[in-house]
Amino acid sequence: MTYRARHKEPEDFLGSSADVPGRDAVPGRAEFLELLGLTLAAGAFVLFVVRPEVSEALVHALAARTAGLVH
Repeated sequence: MTYRARHKEPEDFLGSSADVPGRDAVPGRAEFLELLGLTLAAGAFVLFVVRPEVSEALVHALAARTAGLVH
C-alpha cells in the first residue's frame, strides 16, 4: 500500500470565515434557511389541502396574468 502525504494548511487563516472551505460564513444559517423552507412548503401544502379553492384561484390569476402579457 502506498503512503500518501497530505498537505496540511495552518488553521489560522487571515481571510474571512467564508474563505475557509467547508465552513459556513454564518454558523447555523443553513439550518435556519432549511427550516424556513420546510415550514413554507408545509404551510403551502396544508393550505392547498384544507382550502382547494386557493389553488384554483392561483391558477386562474396566473392564467389571467399570462393572457394579459400575450395581448
